[in-house]
Amino acid sequence: MSHISITYHLIFGTCRRESVIHIAHDRELYKFIYDFCMSRGVKIWRIGGMPDHIHVLCDIPPKIAVADFVKLLKAESSKFLRANPHFPHWDKWAEGYGAFSVDAENRQERIRYIMEQKTHHKVVSFAQEYRTMLRMRGFADDMALLGD
Repeated sequence: MSHISITYHLIFGTCRRESVIHIAHDRELYKFIYDFCMSRGVKIWRIGGMPDHIHVLCDIPPKIAVADFVKLLKAESSKFLRANPHFPHWDKWAEGYGAFSVDAENRQERIRYIMEQKTHHKVVSFAQEYRTMLRMRGFADDMALLGD
């Protein structure tokens, strides 16, 4: 028997980082993402975000490639947003995304981080947040992935 535990912190932004995910209705998007993930056997730990980006903390089954899953998640959630009258200015997601592994021991810390997005972003922009994450993991500041 195989035992696999890989938690991913997925982050993706709106096209041109436009603030089009209205906070009054963001839970509709999160519910759609939750249902979409659960129907594919993806365990959701936490979903949260801001008007210009979202965070999804999840365990993707090893039989599903992360890139394929994120591509499908972005495509289907974009269709949902486009069809939902609560998101009238929706265009699309930015081209790229971040997918960072999270140790099981640090999962609760990351859940809190996602839960506190609205407080966190009062002082730190999405661009600053993402640049910090890239640097912490040894990546160059490739903000083109998020529509910079």
